[in-house]
Amino acid sequence: MAAPARPRRPADLQNQNLGREEKQYVAIWRRFRRSRSAVFGLILLAILATLAIFAPQIAPQKWDFFDTSLKNLPPSPEHWFGTDQYGRDVFSRIIWGARISLSVGFVAAGVAVLIGATWGAVAGFYAGSWLDVTMMRIAEAIDNIPTLTLLVVVSSIISRSVYTVMVVIGITSWPGLAFLVRAQFLSLRERDFVQAAQALGAPDMRIIFKHVLPNAVAIIIVNATLRIGNAILAETALNFLGFGAPPPYPTWGEMLSSGRNFLRVAPWVTTVPGIFITMTVLSFNFVGDGLRDALDPKMKR
Repeated sequence: MAAPARPRRPADLQNQNLGREEKQYVAIWRRFRRSRSAVFGLILLAILATLAIFAPQIAPQKWDFFDTSLKNLPPSPEHWFGTDQYGRDVFSRIIWGARISLSVGFVAAGVAVLIGATWGAVAGFYAGSWLDVTMMRIAEAIDNIPTLTLLVVVSSIISRSVYTVMVVIGITSWPGLAFLVRAQFLSLRERDFVQAAQALGAPDMRIIFKHVLPNAVAIIIVNATLRIGNAILAETALNFLGFGAPPPYPTWGEMLSSGRNFLRVAPWVTTVPGIFITMTVLSFNFVGDGLRDALDPKMKR
């Protein structure tokens, strides 16, 4: 006579769930690395982040060092990307500028994700109610505000700083994510696990943030990746117009603006930061596209 099956202990169930999560992460990584452009973008971002983190050790000069006797020198072994009109090393300023651009991108995207995900989750869970209608009208009003125009106005009123740029970009770029999260919640709130949690008497906020919102993490991650690149572009445009961080802070937009008057004499002053801006934004877009395909269940095959 066969022995009765041993009942599963909680530890066994926990190990089984961990094993499934590990397999899921491995599957996501396999689908992600199928995209060569996504892997290429991830490598470029890793290199750029390393340069920004270790800028004091890697940069040949400090960001505020200048020597007028070295102005407008072409690229050479001593100055890889040449020097600008003030005799400042362009390579050093590119590395220091990467710190500002990446900081603005990540902080602004973080603010947008925090506000947009929360706003869209609450509105989607109470879809059809007066609260949902009010929240969506507010989001639509903010979404119609031109971000660059608001940045120029705020920078003119308040003191010019990197922190102002971060906050303004973050608080004006969240409505798009809120719309996506709300649409995701419209389908998720009808699932069986949500109805089971409601039947057990779980509070609405617990259901929203513990049961439903984790199922929308994939779309939030992809959207956040793309918003980092958009934030960097907005910060660059603002500095190019002269409303961003005050000089001599080494921002890529300020380097573009200051070097445009010397295109014939020293084209590298403008060309090099332009290349880095393009590479950075494209890398974030490539990684975002790769994450979208990797996290999409339809791409499992």
